[in-house]
Amino acid sequence: MKNNSIDIIKTAQEVLEIEANEIIRISKNISESFVEAVNLIINCNGRIVLSGMGKSGHIARKISSTLASTGTPAFFMHPGEASHGDLGMITKDDVVIILSNSGQSSEILSILPDIKRIGAKIISICSDSNSDLAKQSAIHISSDVKQEACPLGLAPTASSTVSLALGDALAICTLSLRGFTVQDFARSHPGGNLGKNLLVTIKDVMRTDQEIPKVKAQSLLKDAITVMNDKSVGFTAVIDEKNKPIGILTDGDLRRALINHKTINSSVSDCMTKDPITMKSNQLAIDAVNIMEKLKVNGFLVVNENDELIGIFNLHDLLKAKVI
Repeated sequence: MKNNSIDIIKTAQEVLEIEANEIIRISKNISESFVEAVNLIINCNGRIVLSGMGKSGHIARKISSTLASTGTPAFFMHPGEASHGDLGMITKDDVVIILSNSGQSSEILSILPDIKRIGAKIISICSDSNSDLAKQSAIHISSDVKQEACPLGLAPTASSTVSLALGDALAICTLSLRGFTVQDFARSHPGGNLGKNLLVTIKDVMRTDQEIPKVKAQSLLKDAITVMNDKSVGFTAVIDEKNKPIGILTDGDLRRALINHKTINSSVSDCMTKDPITMKSNQLAIDAVNIMEKLKVNGFLVVNENDELIGIFNLHDLLKAKVI
């Protein structure tokens, strides 16, 4: 059984290494044809239509989904259904991206004349630059691999992985040139947790009004401890007479104060962390998560355009809102 496990691990590693090496090899051969394909997609006044048979069809479906979710209208058209009416979905303003390992699939070749007659531009992703598909395409991108991961050399493995990677590269290059943002991504994913999380602002998670723990700088440490205990946040804002935060007192600050022989009658201003990090209510909550991870802090003070304290939030609030 142990030997069997070793063989499985070895085979799995070989498959991954073969496919990774083929992706690296194809990446070094990216040429002007790829640039032309990206520009054709960017300047398309219609939609991007993906098509392919068999395994290539599955890859084409995934690429169409990636394009659509990153700001480029796209859909999949099955080549077998195309000749039975689905060609009516294509217009002269569209760009058709066709995937085929050999470039000789009969179902694909049979619809090429009709696509060209409609006036749509064709981009092909296939292994053979001398294939009929490649020759009839406006732009051909090579997906040629030297070795399939399948030991029989029959099942599309490395070749389908390379095609998928090329499709992802097209989508990401297009995304970058379009200036597609996090907010754009969230708007196209409203039903998923990722999309929802990206749209959550600090205003949606922060505590306000009576929930805000705050004390004056001249307050005693025992008063600050009482506020922190009552609000159950783990810190308190330290404000001036104009309700502007000048510091923050955290559980860590309290421990350091006691180590430095401060007492409950010491002034808050002697124990607080000065110049606290503040955020605005219209900022994305996910931005706060990134700052928390980078600076190793657990909470923030929220201010308005006049730098007045209007709210606070901590890690628990972000967890409750399912931002993390």
